[in-house]
Amino acid sequence: MALYKNYSKNEKGRQYLRNGSIMLLLVILALATLFPIYYMIMSSFGNPVESGAASYSLIMKHPTLASYRFFFDYSKYSFRWILNSFLVAGVVTASNVIFATAAGYAFSKLRFRGNKVLFSILLVSMMIPYQVTQVPLYILIVNVLKMDNTYSALIAPGLVSAYNVFLAKQFIGSLPTEIIEASKIEGCSQFKLLTRIIMPLSKTVMAVMAINTFMNNWNTFFWPFLVTKTEQMQTIQVGLKNFSFANTTYFSPMMAGATISALPMFILFFALQKYFLEGVTVGAVKG
Repeated sequence: MALYKNYSKNEKGRQYLRNGSIMLLLVILALATLFPIYYMIMSSFGNPVESGAASYSLIMKHPTLASYRFFFDYSKYSFRWILNSFLVAGVVTASNVIFATAAGYAFSKLRFRGNKVLFSILLVSMMIPYQVTQVPLYILIVNVLKMDNTYSALIAPGLVSAYNVFLAKQFIGSLPTEIIEASKIEGCSQFKLLTRIIMPLSKTVMAVMAINTFMNNWNTFFWPFLVTKTEQMQTIQVGLKNFSFANTTYFSPMMAGATISALPMFILFFALQKYFLEGVTVGAVKG
């Protein structure tokens, strides 16, 4: 009995030590992740006059909203940058949800010649790095189609992504085929079948696609930077670079703009966080 008690105490001690070590590691990782966000928000309340100085502090000594006013007064297109980001991210998100769901349904439930070949090509395209396609895409959009500095140039390359098609195909492939067959027997057309049966059953994967696509397009910098020439057409991420110069940087106003640009992501995450968690495993179903 005494031996069992000693073993039980040792086992509990090791368990407490293991759990404590894991918790400590998670706290450190959480602090490392949250620190840039904290520093961004804290710096946004600094004085824009002192923004070029190297006297950065981790504590707000004299918080002020002057940097936020400076951000909106600096350029007459400051509001336009935010509206451009909403427009581009919104249109790209809507097109991805619609087209990717339709393509995923076609690849998973319809039988047509070349189905597997086309899907294999789609998978191969996912393996090509994003940076590799930027030069030919830039030549096509700017030199061939003459679409630079337009909303079309910002939106067209992202109308549908191979990853979203793959995600939709994997999810829709797990839906019972009997539902589709019963609908066809009742005289349901392919369009009605897609809009009234497949899409309502695929709300989870559609929400995941919408969240990921909106985040990626809202935060993207490189492509809008390439195809926009005027401040009027810039997105919020590209507009922030206007606060950085060769000799100085308007640090606090730039952090104020970054905080404003991050607000939609914060709202999106806290409002739809359950879909973020579902998005981790939604593509792992067997298709």
